[in-house]
Amino acid sequence: MFGSNRVTKLLNIKYPIIQGAMAWVADADLAAAVSNGGGLGIIAAGNLSADALDQELNKIRTLTDKPFALNIMLMSPTAMDALELAARHRVPIVTTGAGLPGKVIERLDPLGVIVVPVIASVSFAERVKKQGARAVIAEGMESGGHIGEITTMALTAQVASAVDIPVIAAGGVTDGRGMLAAFALGAEGVQMGTRFVCAQECNAHINFKRKIIGANDRSTAVTGRSLGHPVRCIKNKFTQEFAEMEDARTAPEELDKFGSGKLRAAVIDGDVEHGSVMSGQIAGLVDRIQPAKEIIEEVVNEAARLAGEIRDRFE
Repeated sequence: MFGSNRVTKLLNIKYPIIQGAMAWVADADLAAAVSNGGGLGIIAAGNLSADALDQELNKIRTLTDKPFALNIMLMSPTAMDALELAARHRVPIVTTGAGLPGKVIERLDPLGVIVVPVIASVSFAERVKKQGARAVIAEGMESGGHIGEITTMALTAQVASAVDIPVIAAGGVTDGRGMLAAFALGAEGVQMGTRFVCAQECNAHINFKRKIIGANDRSTAVTGRSLGHPVRCIKNKFTQEFAEMEDARTAPEELDKFGSGKLRAAVIDGDVEHGSVMSGQIAGLVDRIQPAKEIIEEVVNEAARLAGEIRDRFE
């Protein structure tokens, strides 16, 4: 049931599970582990210089012979560098975020690269489909990091009804129950970020991982709404101060300055009180560190078992 479908065939992967593209977290080590485990690993280009990204793309070829993806944040100042590196390295799959992917598709489609944009609304899904997107990742507001305004449950069903290309659900998925729910809504794949932070192969600081493992259902907060780009993180001194500054109507330039470098501080330096611990609302279900392959197989097996139980209830 969770083996061959349009997503697995399009991406040439065993299971329809995609690893989230998390800046400072999604490197070649994690991406290769997910791809080797049967899913689709993603390298996040957003925080990397051209040279650093070139090194990551070279490295992943030494770690896996499976398909992998590169995520290009179109609002990043290095987005065009990432695009050219994707072309030079013949990256098999590219996901995009924070902008329309027309130029990316125009550049990469002739090279055989599959472009899959992250979208947060039906209208955006319809627009990128017209531009040539081969599938879309419908990301709900439950996700960690930059978020939209629609929940995964509402967004996935509506996008699946509006476009005839495969839909991958993201936000609030961390186990077989979430995967099965996404499929019931019309998705043919799922993207998980928060759980893969706690993969054994993930190089994020142990403090970052422990902060997620210690979270519950009410542990996250959203900041940055006044800037027009809300971000979901685990509550700490940073989110409290940021919220206070927003309530005081602090100038956008000062807010940007205050938030600059905070994700790196959490992921790399382990400062989980004054850094930005980006995490989805589903963190309360993440309770341990384990190999990426084990995560994938656990999710797929649970979804298959539950699907059988539900089928039996209706017979």
